[in-house]
Amino acid sequence: MKKDSVIAALPVLFGFFVMGFCDIVGISSDYVQRSFGWSPVMTGFVPSLVFIWFLFLGIPVGNRMNKWGRKNTVLLSMAITVAGMVLPLIAYNSMICMLAFALLGIGNAVLQVSLNPLLNNVLTNERLLTSSLTAGQVIKALSSLAGPEIVLLAVNRFGVEKWYYCFPILGAITLVSALWLMATPIQREEVSGHQDLSVGSTFQLLKDKTVLLLFLGIFFIVGVDVATNFISSKLMAMRFGWLESEVKFAPQVYFFCRTAGALIGMVALARISAVRYFRVNIVFCIVSLLVMAGVENDTVNLCCIGAVGFFASSVFPIIYSMALQAKPESANQLSGLMITAIAGGGVVTPVIGFAIGTVGIIGGIAVTLACVIYLTYCAFGIRIK
Repeated sequence: MKKDSVIAALPVLFGFFVMGFCDIVGISSDYVQRSFGWSPVMTGFVPSLVFIWFLFLGIPVGNRMNKWGRKNTVLLSMAITVAGMVLPLIAYNSMICMLAFALLGIGNAVLQVSLNPLLNNVLTNERLLTSSLTAGQVIKALSSLAGPEIVLLAVNRFGVEKWYYCFPILGAITLVSALWLMATPIQREEVSGHQDLSVGSTFQLLKDKTVLLLFLGIFFIVGVDVATNFISSKLMAMRFGWLESEVKFAPQVYFFCRTAGALIGMVALARISAVRYFRVNIVFCIVSLLVMAGVENDTVNLCCIGAVGFFASSVFPIIYSMALQAKPESANQLSGLMITAIAGGGVVTPVIGFAIGTVGIIGGIAVTLACVIYLTYCAFGIRIK
């Protein structure tokens, strides 16, 4: 890789750290509930304020990015995020808090659409691109791990009532990222065809069988991620009677192993075929879920939870990279289309809840396994020219 490419790639990769800020919504929703005395039902809408924007903004932003440019779109996303993170310092009430979360989600949705294809502007080698996309997921995972610590830092330093001081900390990091990217020269991408594209024209891409299969692949890998995180604590509580203070360890094992898997994948994908790596990992992912379903041992099950996180960690960037390689001339539209599938992945959670309520925890594992089986078809059945 050329030295100039490395210099240009660094601020882009740092943007993935900003991308992970959305995950503070889990721990911060507890403080929101305490601050305003909200009911659990009302508090449950806090994550929706963040993640619903992927559904509405993915495709429109992907289309408009042709006109704005990828780098400018990334900078716009960071400006929106900084604005949201400053709001609670001006006034702190329920409406301002909801608006701050909404702006965090809007900024993150725009960032997800624009940051991945921006790597195309600085990296042309396909293996390096896939490896760098995986590196971005490592950085995002580290941010997801650091986010709750930033919230707790604000709580410990300023008190529970001032928990929202974590927002300006996140805003300051975002501002540094934006200034770094702004100061880095990145050649603007060439745009073929019309710059203003419609939502309908983007959905037309799904008529391509390969694009459709990869779109569903993003849908189901997000489903696996959400599902494993969702059932991990329930599995340990329902099968082995773990206490509330103990079950929190299960999601931590999952996130830690997912981070480790993405880190190893970043190195591996620079050296071996992405499709081969995809196939090996997805087979081991199936084995892990089958062992989880059939063996009722707390240590074995905890290892299986971590194994799913480890082996599924690189699937998202591989599928995303396959989509870009399938239709490179439609990279901006594809980015918006694929990011829209992230919102669709939330459909899996209610299905798992229904399955657990009907047949027990084995039903939740079965739904997760069904998602992985589809991904196995993607790994072995899709050919990219």
